[in-house]
Amino acid sequence: MNAFPHLTAPLDLGYIKLPNRAIMGSMHTGFEYLDRHVERTARFYAERARGEAALIVTGGYSPNADGLFGPGGPELSRAEHVPEHRHIISAVHAEGGRIALQILHAGRYAKHKGLVGPSTLASPINPLQPRRMTAEDIERTIEDFAISTALAREAGYDGVEIMASEGYLINEFTAKRTNDRDDDWGGSLENRLRLPVEIMKRVRQRVGDDFLIIYRISSIDLVEGGLTGDEIVAQAKAVEAAGASILNQGIGWHEARIPTIAQKVPRAAWTFAARRLKDAVKIPVVASNRINTPALAEDVLASGTADLVSMARPWLADPHFMRKSRTGKSDEINVCIACNQACLDYIFSSRAASCLVNPVTGRELDFDAFPKPQKKKRVAVVGAGPAGLACATTAAERGHDVTLYEAAPSIGGQLNIARNIPGKEEFDETIRYFGRMIETRGVALKAGKAPEARDLAGQYDEVVVATGVRPRTLDIPGIDDPRCVSYIDILLGAVQAGRRVAIIGAGGIGFDVAEFLSGPSQKEAANVVHFLHEWGVDTGI
Repeated sequence: MNAFPHLTAPLDLGYIKLPNRAIMGSMHTGFEYLDRHVERTARFYAERARGEAALIVTGGYSPNADGLFGPGGPELSRAEHVPEHRHIISAVHAEGGRIALQILHAGRYAKHKGLVGPSTLASPINPLQPRRMTAEDIERTIEDFAISTALAREAGYDGVEIMASEGYLINEFTAKRTNDRDDDWGGSLENRLRLPVEIMKRVRQRVGDDFLIIYRISSIDLVEGGLTGDEIVAQAKAVEAAGASILNQGIGWHEARIPTIAQKVPRAAWTFAARRLKDAVKIPVVASNRINTPALAEDVLASGTADLVSMARPWLADPHFMRKSRTGKSDEINVCIACNQACLDYIFSSRAASCLVNPVTGRELDFDAFPKPQKKKRVAVVGAGPAGLACATTAAERGHDVTLYEAAPSIGGQLNIARNIPGKEEFDETIRYFGRMIETRGVALKAGKAPEARDLAGQYDEVVVATGVRPRTLDIPGIDDPRCVSYIDILLGAVQAGRRVAIIGAGGIGFDVAEFLSGPSQKEAANVVHFLHEWGVDTGI
């Protein structure tokens, strides 16, 4: 029996057929700044194609020098760029996959002195001021999008995605927040939509009717001066008429103060905005953001909210997401926990993307080079927290005979503490995943009692100690007062805090304790209506 009939259903557009409804959404990787970056990128995307992503959308490539994120950033603007793209495309096609190039002009988010925008208004998250584009600049940019699209088709891409959300150049032209022009490219809604419409017309004219063109639309801007819901619908209809094949949902500008993909955002919180698009156009619509399990994706599709789902970070966490979903192994999916620590945080600190729950991500070439074990060993791992679980299940996967010891009655270590923080319930998925890996990989689990020396001595070829950390006791006057307690006691409910609490330490755990004591309950935190109300999101505007 197929547990996910809507998710696994093909989509036939005539000139391209997608085998299922799960797109790997675009995300910045930072691989272009690494050695062997073309090989790394090819290997990274090929692994997701092997995992049966319906369509892979690359990270953003600029159509010209003005639109680069920074010096040396990814670009497809000249014929000389085509060969390296062909290497990446060939790797994806060899695995039976399909891949589209995202064309992204950074606009005022660019980190170089040549940045441009509809006006000279600088972004609050970028110290650089853009140059106001002239009419000639705008015409050249429209043509550059068309050239980039034609080069993408020549290289062998199965389609392109025009990036028009998240506050980048096209989004900047559509919104009064950044467009204060009084010429043909500003003022009225029709004028503010002229840039995306002209880009879409030119791109479609250049490549013909038999090529996939996705339009990544900002379905809700989440900033003052952004587009209204009615204006967004008007934009959707305008680009549909201009030649878009699919509308893909983007959420919020990068400078928005409202979280859109963090752990505290409830699952599928933004699908109401996708539904608004779906009701307005005839072309397929993609729902995105905080959709991280096949069951959730199935619900979104079955409800008629969207025709496809786009997941980006879930493909970092598990590159075989759809293969496992299709073959009845969805319980073996390593679910994205929305931590952002090794993906978004890495990118914004100029590091290459990876994944907290899957460190192989971005390092596929490095792991390919690991030698196979010369012989099978008997391995003991002491401690079933995150490190011990990863060690034990990886060693077993490599062919070793592994025994995992845990003093507590169940696995997880301090994940069992962290999961009590409102908004961090996703840690349950990590515990579940490792529990399943212990079963499938044949790890012998001995829980409920700490091992003694005689349990380990002479029994194993290797012993790995992964017992984690313990909170230190501060050397300050009064620390022995019974009212001074550990964060562990609070988060596990061993101690009930009073109404007035002082927290010593403003690191991550300190903030978690403050959230636990003063924030919403876990039930409220997971409720979409409560979240939208708490953050002041009016779904009717």
